[in-house]
Amino acid sequence: MGIRTLVAMLAAALAVIGILATQAGYSLFMPGLLQGAMLTVEIAVLGALLALVMGVLAALVRLYGPAPLRWLATVYVEIFRGTSALVQLFWLFFVLPQFGVSLDAFPVAVMALGLNVGAYGSEVVRGAILSVARGQWEGCTALNMSRAQMLRRVILPQAFVAMIPPWGNLFIELLKSTSLVSLITLSDLAFKAQQMNQNTFKTIPIFTLVLLMYLAMSLVLTIGMRLLERRASAGLARGRAA
Repeated sequence: MGIRTLVAMLAAALAVIGILATQAGYSLFMPGLLQGAMLTVEIAVLGALLALVMGVLAALVRLYGPAPLRWLATVYVEIFRGTSALVQLFWLFFVLPQFGVSLDAFPVAVMALGLNVGAYGSEVVRGAILSVARGQWEGCTALNMSRAQMLRRVILPQAFVAMIPPWGNLFIELLKSTSLVSLITLSDLAFKAQQMNQNTFKTIPIFTLVLLMYLAMSLVLTIGMRLLERRASAGLARGRAA
């Protein structure tokens, strides 16, 4: 699906939200839902940053780190890939205090989602690095580059282009997973919707707005990643041509 189609879908979703927000049956719920959406965005953005850092770090350590660190990185990846995000969220929020470590719900939400997605992202990064043609590594070796120079100047710029689409999918999954944080008392978009529905029983207007708001946020993210991919691919093509 092209960027123009995605932009048209986003514009349509925003237009429908705007129209519904002026209707008597819907306008009552918009302030609370917008407040919840802001918290959802905050958790998603911070969680995505943590996921990106952890994904790159874990991948590099597993590929090039010393044995003890490789072991720790592997344990991290397997635990967070092999267990439910919901269980991880509950464990950090309800179990850690039993060991004397109490955290507020917001940092727990960011940590749980960021670490979970970062574990999947580490495999994306590792696979992208390993997919770079062997000739590129051999050329860097012939130029007497250190491993750090190889990665920074040649390997990672090429691997970065291959990473963007799967990272985009992971970020969208993270955004949708933010609905889990309502289970640890955070008033995100999903929590606000459930609360309003229980109080008013206006199921159709509430969840119609919520569906469109999640769709709009996902489309913004998708368009941003597509533009980044296009720009990175163009830059890589210019570099190869030079």
